[in-house]
Amino acid sequence: MFQPFFDSLRQHAVPVSLREYLGFLEALQAGLGRFDPEGFYYLARTTMVKDERHIDRFDRAFAQAFKGLEAITPEQVVRSLDLPAEWLEKLAEKHLSEEERARIEALGGFEKLMETLKKRLEEQSERHQGGSKWIGTAGTSPFGAYGYNPEGVRIGQKEGRHGRAVKVWDKREFRNFDDTVELGTRNIKVALKRLRRWARDGAEEELDMDGTIRATAEQGWLDVKTRPERRNAVKVLLFLDVGGSMDAHVQVVQELFSAARAEFKHLEHYYFHNCLYEFVWRDNARRWSERTPTWEVLRTYGAGYKCIFVGDAAMSPYEIAYAGGANEHWNEESGATWLNRVRETWPDTLWINPTPERFWNHTQSIAMIRELFEERMVPMTLDGLSRGMQMLR
Repeated sequence: MFQPFFDSLRQHAVPVSLREYLGFLEALQAGLGRFDPEGFYYLARTTMVKDERHIDRFDRAFAQAFKGLEAITPEQVVRSLDLPAEWLEKLAEKHLSEEERARIEALGGFEKLMETLKKRLEEQSERHQGGSKWIGTAGTSPFGAYGYNPEGVRIGQKEGRHGRAVKVWDKREFRNFDDTVELGTRNIKVALKRLRRWARDGAEEELDMDGTIRATAEQGWLDVKTRPERRNAVKVLLFLDVGGSMDAHVQVVQELFSAARAEFKHLEHYYFHNCLYEFVWRDNARRWSERTPTWEVLRTYGAGYKCIFVGDAAMSPYEIAYAGGANEHWNEESGATWLNRVRETWPDTLWINPTPERFWNHTQSIAMIRELFEERMVPMTLDGLSRGMQMLR
């Protein structure tokens, strides 16, 4: 029955194994997700998707395999119709009121309803719209789409009008989750979660279930044990390019910064413009009055920090290669000198570039930064950020 769904997953490059597919079938046989279309979707996704990057592909495969029946003829529906009575009853408990269920029972119950549906499908040979008998749209027949009847079976309808259909045959659409799209609020945190090193610190406020069971068994009475909560112990030093050509990327950089603040407990950040020089700053509004010497930053944070630069690396090559090449002040030493010091201080260094990767070869300064960072530059996409987190692990 679900072989076309499995084939659709394979066609959309969802790496689902036969074992996972069989596990999905076993879960259905055990009664999970059988009477709830949304629960069925989440059951399938949970058992057959191993990586967040594949959720979008799964959604596309799911939509293809379980799309609405607009194009299916009545004869096909008759041949494939198999709605167990207990399924209808379960759906009725969820979607119908007591009064509406009583009406169905008065009309002969669910079995009578389905027998009538089959008979109507056998009798009907063409599309119908309106009315109270034939299967079609906009009518009051118990069967069809976009009509009204409390004991109806909905066929070929994109969404419910009254939320009262006994059996929902709908085309379901789910949010994209592609690993090549530009990052946004929804998926940045997912990518950052790949950079984790768990440690327990802070107050003992989390229930230690194993410890509680062990202590209770030993003492003979309930002995609740707690422990410090697990937190991400990774330390991140973030350098953000601001101004100039980066103005076009302000929103996505803000989203990245917000997600990083939420994900990493130990996060320090500084701003720079185009390339790193002798000063950085914390507040862009006070970039000239409240600057921090870059030497101070280099001496403050240990080698255990993961150092991430965020910038489009679009500038004059002189800003990287020569003293005095900066476009806002006279730099005593070249930008390349400072970037090399950063690489020596923090071996785990990464450059995230919001410019699409296909344009990198058109800008000489990007090539120079990539060489300085030994190709540790990734685009600001979910796939790029995921690769970057792997580099830093």
